[in-house]
Amino acid sequence: MSVPDDLQYTAEHEWVRLEGDIATVGITQYAADALGDVVYVDLPAIGATLAAGAIVGEVESTKSVGELYAPLDGEVVEANAGVVDSPETINADPYGAGWLVKLRIAGDPALLSPAEYRALIGQ
Repeated sequence: MSVPDDLQYTAEHEWVRLEGDIATVGITQYAADALGDVVYVDLPAIGATLAAGAIVGEVESTKSVGELYAPLDGEVVEANAGVVDSPETINADPYGAGWLVKLRIAGDPALLSPAEYRALIGQ
């Protein structure tokens, strides 16, 4: 299972790529595999202010519904319309085209390192 070293992670199985004050967020391959075939994605609106830990959307699969949590405080500056139109992109490319939202972050994020995330999922 892929856990890229250039990302940070949450205990809720989301990944975060920090570039200045912009954070790109998606769900990990572990989460995508656990969900199964993703068939529906609900993302927060552009301009929405998110609080770390708050439920901000959902990912629905043929097996279950998973909630999306804000990994950090910030404002949504972009939502990936591509995954809304083609939810299966999350399964095919969770760390690339399957990203979910971009946030302008507020404050210091408390995230897991790749090693901490690997330990969490038993790798």
